[in-house]
Amino acid sequence: MYMKAVFAIMLVCFFYTGKAQEADVTFTSSDKKVERSFEWAKGMALHYKGHPADAVGAWYESALPPRDAFCMRDVSHQSIGAEILGLNRENYNMLSLFAGNISASKNWCSYWEMNKNGKPAPEDYRNDQEFWYNLPANFDVLSATWKLYLWTGDKRYINDPVFTRFQQKSVMEYIDQWVLSADSILTRPAHPNAPTPFNDSDSFHRCRGLPSYSEGVPNLKAGADLVAALYRGLITYSAIMAEAGKSKEAALYARKAESYRQQLEAKWWDNKDKLYYTYYSNDGYFGKDEGETFLLWFDALKDNDRVKHTLDHLSSKIWNVENTSYLPLIFYNKGSWDKGRDYILYLADKSTPRREYPEVSFGVIEAVVQGLMGVAPDARTVSVSTIYKSNTSDDAAVHNLRVLNTVVDISHLNNHQSIMSNKGSRPLKWKAMFNGSFPRAYVNGRAVAIKRTTDSQGKVISFATTTVAPQQQVKISVER
Repeated sequence: MYMKAVFAIMLVCFFYTGKAQEADVTFTSSDKKVERSFEWAKGMALHYKGHPADAVGAWYESALPPRDAFCMRDVSHQSIGAEILGLNRENYNMLSLFAGNISASKNWCSYWEMNKNGKPAPEDYRNDQEFWYNLPANFDVLSATWKLYLWTGDKRYINDPVFTRFQQKSVMEYIDQWVLSADSILTRPAHPNAPTPFNDSDSFHRCRGLPSYSEGVPNLKAGADLVAALYRGLITYSAIMAEAGKSKEAALYARKAESYRQQLEAKWWDNKDKLYYTYYSNDGYFGKDEGETFLLWFDALKDNDRVKHTLDHLSSKIWNVENTSYLPLIFYNKGSWDKGRDYILYLADKSTPRREYPEVSFGVIEAVVQGLMGVAPDARTVSVSTIYKSNTSDDAAVHNLRVLNTVVDISHLNNHQSIMSNKGSRPLKWKAMFNGSFPRAYVNGRAVAIKRTTDSQGKVISFATTTVAPQQQVKISVER
């Protein structure tokens, strides 16, 4: 009778939630400041989860909180943090809505912002001819869906018809109608698809196709962030084509992407100030404002000396909290690990202005797991790579992390020993990476071949690979 009662309770729990109960992701570390930052961010981010009865379906706040809405840029940024927290239904629903709402009548824009009622937010939309829209958004969403595919293995993000249509329209008609090809972006008209009659004092006319995420720069022809977004969007589409076995299309869009990156280096770099210009005006001059963040977010810069100057400039100023929420992961990815940690602590600090803005908490979650812990799933190879990005002897661990249709625990005992536990039902390939050159590696104490490569900053990385079976724990270490 007792066992029957226990089974009955478990069954009720299963049908009540719609799925078997899953443990929440947690993070622990001997670095208690980072651990507390993660706990604060987790609570704050989950606070923004939408109500199940909301007409829009599953969603989370990703815009100015009073609006009960989600914005294309914010969702694109918050999506991996959301996935880490188990908000997979929310991610798929919101991104599907953005992808599904592009239309010819909006010149292949979507709704910049939607609310919990399933409608375009009235703060940004009047009708299909009069609305606010930032042109980097299509490519940001395109990049986000690819990242989510790599993280989850959910092929709907790359081959569901609603997404394939969005991909195709964004890299073809959208670029054509907004005059965004690499050879015309600096000569494009100011408002190529403006309503008629045009009212420059109406932001829904003037900003119907704002060519940047920087909204405070007047008389704008193009932003450097738009060029970087185009690069990332086309590189992403090339990867999607490669995954589909379409090698010719993949090569074509890789070449197109490269033309934007080359333009950034040739025309947008100010050699005198050792900084990138961030906008080009309709009066024919380059200028600087905010926007450098996105050159790094979209990983469009390959010159390490210029990257360093850009990082130095970003860290020399206090930016608005939206921009700052991108910085922890950026600094981790670009090798400035101590600065990445500093930004995590800054964003989580109760004295930081507007730390309640949704992007902040989601950005901290992503920075801890992808940045500090170096977790990078790849659905193409059903593998997870890890690398501990810390200059200290602190340990750190993430538990109950959902990746590639399984659940893992990942622990870094220090910067030369890591453990993975596969708690799911499918095997995973694990690529354990370590900073520096080491003579040999060990898998559960057994010597294995070690390989070496270099990261994007030219630093030597040693790594060993193995397969972690379901319900197996594996330790990989390197000999110092």
